Amino acid sequence: MLDLLIRGGDVVTAQGVGAWEVAVEGERIVALGLPDGSRQARRVIDATGKVVVPGGIEPHTHLAHFISMHPEDNLYTLGPEEDTRGMVFGGTTTHVDFCFVRPGTDIPQAIAARAARWKGNSYADYSFHVALQGQLPIPLFDQIPEAIQAGFPSFKVFTVEVLPPHPKRHPYRLDFGRIQLAMEQVARHGGIMAVHAEDHDIVQFMYEKFREEKQTDGWLLPLVHNKLSELLAFRRTIQLAAATGAGVYFVHTSAKEGVEAVAEARAHGLPIYAETLHHYACFNAEDYKTPRGFCYHTYPSLKYPEDQAALWDGLVRDGVSTTATDEFPTSLELKLRGQDLENVTGGNLGAEARMGIVFSEGVVKRRMSLQRFAEVTATNAAKILGLYPQKGVIAPGSDADLAIIDPAIKKTLGREDFHVSDYSPWEGWPIQGWPVTTILRGKVVVENGRLLGDTRDGKLVRRKIAPEVLRRPSC
Repeated sequence: MLDLLIRGGDVVTAQGVGAWEVAVEGERIVALGLPDGSRQARRVIDATGKVVVPGGIEPHTHLAHFISMHPEDNLYTLGPEEDTRGMVFGGTTTHVDFCFVRPGTDIPQAIAARAARWKGNSYADYSFHVALQGQLPIPLFDQIPEAIQAGFPSFKVFTVEVLPPHPKRHPYRLDFGRIQLAMEQVARHGGIMAVHAEDHDIVQFMYEKFREEKQTDGWLLPLVHNKLSELLAFRRTIQLAAATGAGVYFVHTSAKEGVEAVAEARAHGLPIYAETLHHYACFNAEDYKTPRGFCYHTYPSLKYPEDQAALWDGLVRDGVSTTATDEFPTSLELKLRGQDLENVTGGNLGAEARMGIVFSEGVVKRRMSLQRFAEVTATNAAKILGLYPQKGVIAPGSDADLAIIDPAIKKTLGREDFHVSDYSPWEGWPIQGWPVTTILRGKVVVENGRLLGDTRDGKLVRRKIAPEVLRRPSC
């Protein structure tokens, strides 16, 4: 007898969408087929009128993370025990956070520390990118192959110091010489670079320029973290990747210029991928001037309507492979504490809303296909980051990670729809379609507004990237 049977819904698979039954034993999907009255299960979920998609994969979160915008206060974002509660309510079953390697530590230590922080504290499954920051000693880069072999094949680098220098801020930027060294290692050993790409000189000069002019308003952020900065950094990174043979995953692409640079590289057969954030696609620079406008801010900044159009085109058609959040959960008071150009609290609180917003704005409003929806919310991230086919797809042998979306839900989101902090940037947003049931490795963890899972459910997932993902743009 099966443990779980889902029937009656429109099931979204890599082969298409159909009225199939999804059969689950233990933690895995064991069968996918036409309705068959002979199948028996201990639990049957009737998904009639609903859409069954792979559990969401959130590829970019910053939980339990030092808040460098207010370095004197020694503050941290909310941890996995708070934020992953929202993820499972929103249909997300796996997230990828970061372990930080700075001068004075090494890669194995950084991974072990973050894994210990997460163990027993996450409602969703998890893994970690290895973030390489600051003037790291050259011999440390010899640890990259070992990390890839251990199941951590993605390496995050910043081409920029996101904020002006401060004695209590950790360094973020990795110089391009060290980026080249990291690229050479990942190219040889089956890893990928995850790159926050902005031009360091332009960003720091613009901070200096506005400081000299005594212009401190936070709404000037799009002129500091600007479109030219993204263009130059994306193209320089792509040239370096082409020279070393490395694959690149550009995190939080925010501008048309970034989308175009990625599209051009992919047209030349390079394994280059773009992530964007659903709030970049839905809010723009003018929103900073509204009463709670900095709720929508992360680094780099919001851009302009032409950039939103390019991001949606890339998501609906091709060229932008994934949606993420740059999740950085805080209280409303802390999110709005910084109002000046140099201390606006970055990051976003949006992982819970990600699946529902992309469904409403993509599928309902912009005619994104259901298969494409599954790709940009789960499948592509799984492929690029090495979780596929264990995760990101509804198929026999894969983890039974599933989200059931009710397309008939039509309302304006309110504070009561969210489960992480005392606010959401998506309050007041009209939607059509919202996740109602979430299944993690065969366990129903959220159903009809009730949390059934707990923080012991989430497990560390080790990853391995398929060679074709690193040879050419495969998703």
